[in-house]
Amino acid sequence: MPKHHIDVSVTTPAPAGVVYGFLRDGASWPQWSPIEAFELTRKSDDGDEGVGAVRVFRTGRIRSQERIVELIPDRRFSYVLEKGLAIRGYRADVDLSEGPDGTTIRWRSSFDAKVPGTGGLYRRTLTRFITQCAHGLAAHATTPSSP
Repeated sequence: MPKHHIDVSVTTPAPAGVVYGFLRDGASWPQWSPIEAFELTRKSDDGDEGVGAVRVFRTGRIRSQERIVELIPDRRFSYVLEKGLAIRGYRADVDLSEGPDGTTIRWRSSFDAKVPGTGGLYRRTLTRFITQCAHGLAAHATTPSSP
């Protein structure tokens, strides 16, 4: 079965530090994404949402458990899916780059389907979901209530 890839980019006038802050703050995700609820089930060794932290997000009946695996302040936020969907090897890298028009958010992910023939469906569904997340994050980072 082939590996499936998703690549979504959007630009926001907000600085990378503001965008990165919202990615690191799981409690903010329900404010700017389709996610309805957040729970931090395991803190990182340094006591926050750093590398190793496990976060659970709920959207409708779907409950996904994700672990933060890489952080580069103001540049990269990466996580892997541990439970929740019938896919395996899911990893997402959210890269931030500042330019003359603001910060470009590039949200890339890849995965394998557990069940043959379902990869295309998951790719389409997750592309829609990630697109909503990226656009919501870009807009939220520019709201007056943002830090």
